[in-house]
Amino acid sequence: TSHLYLPEIQIFGGGAHADRRIDIQDFMVVAVGAESYIQALEWTAEVYMAAGHIMAKRGKLMGLADEGGYWPDFNSNEEGLDLLVQAIERAGFIPGEQIAIALDIAASEFIKDGRYYLALENRNLDSDDMCAMMVDWVERYPICSLEDPLGEDDSDGFKKLTESIGDRIQIVGDDYLTTNAASINLAASNGICNSVLIKPNQAGTLTEAKAAFDASKAAGWTSIISGRSGETEDTTICHLAVAWGVAQLKVGSFARSERMIKWNEGIRIAHQIGNQGTLVPRSYFPW
Repeated sequence: TSHLYLPEIQIFGGGAHADRRIDIQDFMVVAVGAESYIQALEWTAEVYMAAGHIMAKRGKLMGLADEGGYWPDFNSNEEGLDLLVQAIERAGFIPGEQIAIALDIAASEFIKDGRYYLALENRNLDSDDMCAMMVDWVERYPICSLEDPLGEDDSDGFKKLTESIGDRIQIVGDDYLTTNAASINLAASNGICNSVLIKPNQAGTLTEAKAAFDASKAAGWTSIISGRSGETEDTTICHLAVAWGVAQLKVGSFARSERMIKWNEGIRIAHQIGNQGTLVPRSYFPW
């Protein structure tokens, strides 16, 4: 391939990754305006450092979460979004144009009896409320991707959200699709989601992971190849992404060796490809 994947890099870790200190599991940034993989990493490093400075100054920094992102002390989920926008601006970038926000809501983690309980804000939402909140966030913040914005059993909610904002951003199925080709085919035929998280060690075999990726490609979806929490320093996933032509990679934050080794492997691949690893054209994505 002549293109390298666009990195999706965690800045704040929450949910199950940070003792549920904040409901949303991943606050990430995507350097949508970068021209090369190496430039995308450099830009993200600036945002990561800026976010750390702002949090430390405000007494909001609790340490590092499971995947290397900052472990935050926020009073609301929107405080995380506000601070991330400030970090992008402090690093000298234009939110939405150069660097956008990607969220892994991991909503299955806080759904109970068909309702969504946001513990941080003590709010109890039904599926329509949850969809409305996601749409509101997309209207007010430079969000380009929402992963698992609804629970894994909430197909109706997923469908409504995809119909509402799927032409503008990625609606990514993770727990909802579990790297499964049959699930992807069914969702695509029902107009649910427009992107999938491909986790090789969730599928269990590379054959099944590749089948899931092929299904997403046949559906005209985007895809993100992803590591897991509890990773090792193995870098195979980087080479799979290049070999298969996956346009995005998500392996955690800009800290911890099991995370950085994968971003650094991408730099080695970029030098082999040339041009610092030219990224997939922006026209490939819905944003």
